[in-house]
Amino acid sequence: MQPKELERVARQIRLRDLQAVYAAGAGHIGGEMSVIDILTALYFRVLRIWPDEPKRPERDRFVLSKGHTACALYVTLAKRGFFAEDELSTFLQPHSRLNGHPNCNKVPGVETNTGPLGHGLPVAVGMAKAAKLSGADYHTYVVTGDGEMQEGSNWEAIMAAAQFGLNNLTLVIDHNRFQQGAALSDTNDLAPLRPKLEAFGWEVTEIDGNDMEQVVPALEHRGSLPHCIVAHTNKGQGISFMQDRVEWHHKVPNKQQYEIALAELSEAL
Repeated sequence: MQPKELERVARQIRLRDLQAVYAAGAGHIGGEMSVIDILTALYFRVLRIWPDEPKRPERDRFVLSKGHTACALYVTLAKRGFFAEDELSTFLQPHSRLNGHPNCNKVPGVETNTGPLGHGLPVAVGMAKAAKLSGADYHTYVVTGDGEMQEGSNWEAIMAAAQFGLNNLTLVIDHNRFQQGAALSDTNDLAPLRPKLEAFGWEVTEIDGNDMEQVVPALEHRGSLPHCIVAHTNKGQGISFMQDRVEWHHKVPNKQQYEIALAELSEAL
């Protein structure tokens, strides 16, 4: 797909995500809205995947380290054909496999269980290292939150990736400037992220992570070093009253707010 087509799909995914979170009465809608453009570009353009063969050995690997935004991943996977879109109505319901955090034992297309922050990048480094050891040519992508980058385990993984020369690894930091309860700047401010990653031996690209014209080429870049994309995004992207508001990390819209958001996202289709 070309960027304009990807933008249209991303708008559809945002709308379905809103509907699923509202119906479930729970979710992490702010961070889901910020990361959806990246997920759309990955699954509808960049990743080498086979939805009817989710474990095919040649597939690229994707790890959603910020696993609390699972609903956005589920909507993307369903729209890409990994499972029926009708199943999205079971999100967070009793006995549903669409839990609040992705489970690789239950949901096709999920590579590893995530949720405890700081775990996804170390696992992705292991995947990329395994490809080097076995001679496989798949590429590994991982998306973290910016608040998540406060975890020391991520920086150990970053050091290891540089040491092992993992140029088959792309880290995307969803830099929406907010985490649970506060702004990044008021918690443990890691910004600017670029010089820190470069000091650890990574190649770094900074982009507007909600602009598909910038997202696609950054994800498709290949170089000689591990690659980090610092994606500057907006929490609650696409919904006016949610954007850049910390309370929408895990707040659920009431009926009036839902109708406003539904109208805004529907108008953009």
